[in-house]
Amino acid sequence: MKFPEWMASVQRRVEQALEQRLPAAQLAPQRLHQAMRYATLGGGKRVRPLLAFAAGEMAGATPERLDAIACALESIHVYSLVHDDMPCMDDDVLRRGKPTVHVQYDEATALLVGDALQTLAFEQLSTLGLFEDAGNQLRAVALLAKASGSRGMAGGQAIDLDSVGKSITREELEFMHIHKTGALIRAAVMLGALAGTTDDATLERLNHFGKCIGLLFQVVDDILDEVADTATLGKTAGKDAAQDKPTYVSIIGLTPARTLARELAEEAHGTLAPLGAAAQRLKEITDYIVSRPF
Repeated sequence: MKFPEWMASVQRRVEQALEQRLPAAQLAPQRLHQAMRYATLGGGKRVRPLLAFAAGEMAGATPERLDAIACALESIHVYSLVHDDMPCMDDDVLRRGKPTVHVQYDEATALLVGDALQTLAFEQLSTLGLFEDAGNQLRAVALLAKASGSRGMAGGQAIDLDSVGKSITREELEFMHIHKTGALIRAAVMLGALAGTTDDATLERLNHFGKCIGLLFQVVDDILDEVADTATLGKTAGKDAAQDKPTYVSIIGLTPARTLARELAEEAHGTLAPLGAAAQRLKEITDYIVSRPF
């Protein structure tokens, strides 16, 4: 199967899995459940689930197991977007081409949507018998928790908020994004691998790949915020510059940022090279990410 067809099939599968696992809209409390489904369904590139499926297929994990992992990852990701868009954070009105949750519903509902999606993620990942090896399942739960918390995504967001209007170094920016964006992307790769059979040397290689691809994703995101329009992005274009937030474009410039993206993609490919054809999907996802702003 060619990569575009594989990507579309995984995206459809993940959409169906989310549809089934999210609480039904008519189930009380209806407004909360409707808002959870509004935030999660019918949008997004599903990059984290794609990475989990690519690594999981390489490790021989079953599609059913990867469904649950993909839903856990996407639930965490969407919760972070819902909270990130709120007035106390970035105060945005558009996400995935439609009004943000606090605009469509209200701020209190948006807050609860994020809370509920976060707990739903761990409910999915802790399902009894999801992994063949109970030790790997506990390891996966701990990995997702760390990637989502103060030493991962939430911590990176705190640094991001504290950096608004300040002059920071490239090293400080990289530290922020390794946590804010990179931690969950790296977790997606590792969770997919842990769902199957993977030796420690391959896990270490995939861990490094995850770090490369997480940073690459953020560099590309910063470039797109500079060069793409709102319709293309599905969110407000130029918001980072308007809010005086440090980005790779603002710190090193647009052309060097594009060069950095290519270098990170090359490093990701080099990390995967010893894994051969088994890592083909991960290589294709890398190319898909880096090609977006060029």
